[in-house]
Amino acid sequence: MKIYLKQNVMEAALDRIRFLFDEFEVVVVSYSGGKDSDIILNLALQVAEEKGRLPLPVVWLDQEIEWQMVADHVRDRMYDPRVQPYWFQMPFLISNATSAEASYLDCWAPDKEELWIRERDPVSIKENVTGERRFHAMFEAIAATYWPDDRMIYLAGVRTEESPTRYQAMTTSATYKGITWAKRLTKKREHFTFYPIYDWSYTDVWKAIHDNNWPYCEIYDFYYQHGVPIREMRVSNLNHETAVRSLYIAHEVEPETWNKVSARLAGTNTAKVLGDEMLKPPKELPFMFDSWREYRDYLLPRLIEDEKKVAKFQRKFARMDEKFSRMAHIEDMHKIHVKSIMANDHEFVLISNWQSSPQINNLLKFWKGVRHPNNAKNKYINWTLEEAS
Repeated sequence: MKIYLKQNVMEAALDRIRFLFDEFEVVVVSYSGGKDSDIILNLALQVAEEKGRLPLPVVWLDQEIEWQMVADHVRDRMYDPRVQPYWFQMPFLISNATSAEASYLDCWAPDKEELWIRERDPVSIKENVTGERRFHAMFEAIAATYWPDDRMIYLAGVRTEESPTRYQAMTTSATYKGITWAKRLTKKREHFTFYPIYDWSYTDVWKAIHDNNWPYCEIYDFYYQHGVPIREMRVSNLNHETAVRSLYIAHEVEPETWNKVSARLAGTNTAKVLGDEMLKPPKELPFMFDSWREYRDYLLPRLIEDEKKVAKFQRKFARMDEKFSRMAHIEDMHKIHVKSIMANDHEFVLISNWQSSPQINNLLKFWKGVRHPNNAKNKYINWTLEEAS
């Protein structure tokens, strides 16, 4: 249930950011070049100026295979005199959702310099001194490396409107002084990430940008012209499992970027040619299989060639089969497994999103004896109740 206040979202976000500046010694904007990041950056710059805290530290973890328009937009923001740039163009690994053979992109790998999508910028940080190589752990590692002894936070542009999982995560459990729209980065340090625009709608975002004449990345205009749905207008690296659909139009929007990406990373041309058929499992179970579980187990060793990754998938599936053995409509879970295999999602992002959904969370709470008012609407729990009776 949403509770509406007399204060508008802009005023509320500014008050939240002011509070955080008063609470923490170091406030850093986690920037991506996207519209939500631009809102955070502009609001944080306003508050930093009010409080005499300029220049404002801004972190961008450059994943190399980015739209050129995004890189150009970020460069403009990093060269703002009010910004202290932490632009990381250093070697690290990110998952590649376009190929089962090349499971990772080694961003800015020194031995691939001739294939880099673009040259590194003079102001960027080019050496990885964090001791970390994997993308999902980089932000915590950066905070620990550059602000090890400070009470430090990131401000990030994540909104609950984008998914039920985010809504639940940012509105239930308090993380810091009653604030739910945050997460602790590490237990060892007072390092957090806060999401001050968690309750904004995308219409609030665009209204703020246009009312204040704030700059934004023009890739959004091209997305709109090509009919890309609002929820899929992402500025993440082009081979990410949540943004790979950008490859379908890259050859039209930025032909030079497309040529470089297809030469740099295996599977990108296949993703463009096959489109959604590459990522989505069939809606109907193929007639030669009796269950989605059987279909999953058939696909795994045939689509994933790396034996270690096959074993990793098998261990994950076995644990989930046991954990959710009582669940009604368990084929829904097995469909997610099939999708994970087809997307080469060996980091289990798709599975994690499914497990953290409100329905599955409520089911697990029910099994632990915690009743929830939404249980009556949960098809998995209803089945459990019917079987019990």
